[in-house]
Amino acid sequence: MNDAFHHFAQGLAPFIADERIISDPLRTLAFGTDASFYRLIPKLVVTVINEQEVQKVLELAHKYKVHLTFRAAGTSLSGQAVTDGVLVRLGNGWNKAAVLNNGAQLQVEPGVIGARANQLLAPFARKIGPDPASINTCKIGGIIANNASGMCCGTAQNSYQTLASMRLILADGTVLDTADEASKNAFRQSHASLLQQLADLRTQVLATPALHERIVKKFRIKNTTGYSLNALVDFSDPIDIMQHLLVGSEGTLGFVSQVIYHTVEEHAYKASALLLFANIEQTSKAVTALSSAPVAAVELIDRAGLRCVEDKPGMPDYLRTLDEQAAALLVEVRAGSDAELQQRLSETTAALQAFDTLQPKTFTTDKNTCQLYWNIRKGLFPAVGAVRAKGTTVIIEDIAFPVENLAPAVLELQALFKKYHYDEAIIFGHALAGNLHFVFTQNFTDPAEVQRYADFMDEVCVLVVGRYDGSLKAEHGTGRNMAPFVEMEWGGQAYELMWAIKQAFDPAGLLNPDVILTRNLRTHIENLKPIPEADDLIDRCIECGFCEPVCPSRNLTLTPRQRIVIMRELKRQERDGKNPAYKTLLDDYQYQGIDTCAADGLCSMACPVGINTGDLSRKLRHERNQKHAGKAQWVAEHFAGVSKTSRGALQLMDITRDLVGDGVISTMAKGVNILTLGATPLWHDAMPTAADKLNPCEYGVNELTQVVYFPSCASRTMGPGAKEDDQRSLMQVTLDLAQKAGVHLAMLPDQDQHCCGMPLESKGHFEQADAMRAALNAALLQASDNGRLPVLIDTSPCVFRLQQQLDERIQLLDPIRFANRFLVPNLDIRPTHEPVAVHVTCSTTKQGLGEELIALARQCSTQVVVPADITCCGFAGDKGFMLPELNASALAPLKAQVEHCVEGISTSRTCEIGLSRHGEIPYHSLFYLLDRLS
Repeated sequence: MNDAFHHFAQGLAPFIADERIISDPLRTLAFGTDASFYRLIPKLVVTVINEQEVQKVLELAHKYKVHLTFRAAGTSLSGQAVTDGVLVRLGNGWNKAAVLNNGAQLQVEPGVIGARANQLLAPFARKIGPDPASINTCKIGGIIANNASGMCCGTAQNSYQTLASMRLILADGTVLDTADEASKNAFRQSHASLLQQLADLRTQVLATPALHERIVKKFRIKNTTGYSLNALVDFSDPIDIMQHLLVGSEGTLGFVSQVIYHTVEEHAYKASALLLFANIEQTSKAVTALSSAPVAAVELIDRAGLRCVEDKPGMPDYLRTLDEQAAALLVEVRAGSDAELQQRLSETTAALQAFDTLQPKTFTTDKNTCQLYWNIRKGLFPAVGAVRAKGTTVIIEDIAFPVENLAPAVLELQALFKKYHYDEAIIFGHALAGNLHFVFTQNFTDPAEVQRYADFMDEVCVLVVGRYDGSLKAEHGTGRNMAPFVEMEWGGQAYELMWAIKQAFDPAGLLNPDVILTRNLRTHIENLKPIPEADDLIDRCIECGFCEPVCPSRNLTLTPRQRIVIMRELKRQERDGKNPAYKTLLDDYQYQGIDTCAADGLCSMACPVGINTGDLSRKLRHERNQKHAGKAQWVAEHFAGVSKTSRGALQLMDITRDLVGDGVISTMAKGVNILTLGATPLWHDAMPTAADKLNPCEYGVNELTQVVYFPSCASRTMGPGAKEDDQRSLMQVTLDLAQKAGVHLAMLPDQDQHCCGMPLESKGHFEQADAMRAALNAALLQASDNGRLPVLIDTSPCVFRLQQQLDERIQLLDPIRFANRFLVPNLDIRPTHEPVAVHVTCSTTKQGLGEELIALARQCSTQVVVPADITCCGFAGDKGFMLPELNASALAPLKAQVEHCVEGISTSRTCEIGLSRHGEIPYHSLFYLLDRLS
């Protein structure tokens, strides 16, 4: 880090906490990646949480002449969210949102994920206009900065068109709120020169008919190449021009700290059809016909794309029989009522009447079938990424043509694929907007391969611009990828207009240089990201970042994407020769990458290619913990004794707590933790008491038994928190509740000897963990009379672990399924009006039971709270005891959302400990709530 960046970092220190200023090699490398195929390693990563910090960063950037880049979620595909300067990322202070005017508008900050914005609007049957494919991950800041659109957004509902107002921070640190008259009036006084420059640029455009017409024409189709020059045509007030220029400016003109959107209708009635045509020409003509029909989306998929998904589960058999020239349209029609939907379907069918299809033109309203069709479409990008050769990058490009030119353009694009031997390339896209995506794989380690890519892209640009005057970037943003070609698309006059805009907003050129505009015509083939082989578990990763919002360590150490980035670099250095920094990188990865990974597996559900980074962490733990294999074997063989010792330790702590209080115990535990180098747990007032000892022999299997009950080892060991009103153990509550519902439970006489093996598996002791699971499997099979009786396990994580290798005869019941099948039908539940919080554990999510748990809670309370932005709690077995900072970070947003609740429910005893501590309300099993209210 040179002197300028060093002084910059020193200047930040009085204003921004040390933990939010990152300069170490491991984490700067981790943040050097976004979803694009570029890598630039920042000198510093600064996490900002409010406007004042952004202003200070900008002030210091000017003082020390350092360049900076703003990042929201890092799902950008064109290289606009990476830098070798200062990366300024959004912290947790940017997550506020408010629904206005009964849903007609949404006021939202840049850190809010797009899908969360739509969740807030759902009760009003509204949504934001932009609908990018990354909406479950990308944030409002990125959606605005890239003018992202999507499948149904078109050109009429993007951020530019639905913007009501904006709160922004200019490069000089000035804050302007365009919804506030006082702010605007003050800005007109302080920045009269800037506003005059914008007014003059508008006058210049209006006085140049050819330029004016060019701008109007370019934005008739989707276009995110260069700046939003249409602002100079569409608006006369310089402040309106300014805020619309910020849309799609990719952080090169300023920082957007808040927007108010005009929302759009979210139709309740939908129908979809997958229409197959003999060739691309017929397909494209059908698109033209549909452009005047009342359709919400028309997605084109070429034959290569269909081939990528034809063998996926649930795909229609007829896809495999299609001719090589075939293509498809996925059409969706939406309406506010069933009658309106039928009318629109009638008009759409009439528009298609002149076209022959390979299968009947059948629209369906069946949700499962519609979901199947859209899974075909959404599976295209990851399908290519999943089967690419190791060491290659998957690239998705984004162009647009006038709709009438779609057919010849697709054919010429396919010809280019053949010419440059991109045989795996596929084409799909938002056909109504003339917007095509094409996906192919590329090796960037060989200079000849880089040149092949450069030559191919040169010809693509000639095709798009020279042949059809289309858009080189329709919705993914210009970034670094198309910056060298902006002048080619727009022409010299418009290009210089863009440079004038950049100069007016950022005269020092410090905001995201070489993005959108560049004088370096090789920007698109420099700083290309290496994708070296690392491990079969993660080699398919395309570094899209979709995994990050669900990761409990995302605000503490690394995300799954970042763990993979570092692992790839470590493996590369191992092969190529370890440099002096290798050992430091490896040592730092132990805590950052391995120890603080909760290994909950939620990342695999968000990942488009199904990668579970937790499997990698467990594998690495396995490799590094082999020296402790003997101890693990002893634990597996003496588990009853281990459980007894654990319960005894908790009983001792209960006595000590009664004598000296939680505060003294906490201080003592902290000292012991330090002396043992973190090998002993820390203590807090939400720690569990010891569970009451029950005699399982009193609950033997007999002719009345309906369900075999196996309490998890956590339930057998840990009782409720000391401050809980109900001091019964979960075992006792389960037995009492079942008796109340008239359900006869039986228990294993030797249950203390058994465990599903999860504690050992999480530490990488796979063989010992699997042996424990196998022993429990055998015991349950015998107790259940070879599966005749269902088996209840009272915590979801253990159920999920057992299901991975369960004897197919055993009917295993999660607490949620047991409640719905055996308890609720036999109980008189009297709902409370007090608010109850619900935590859906990661294992519950992976079993697809989250909505069932929430529905059960709603039968018990008229006010159910499901906190936003809480996925895995980060307790992760015993990590909540040994690494409490992971649990604290994952649950940081919890307290503010549940402070008005009287209690919380979940289905994991260990998770409930951390939830109680950080939510500051008692969390316990669902069974406690059901028992109290029935």
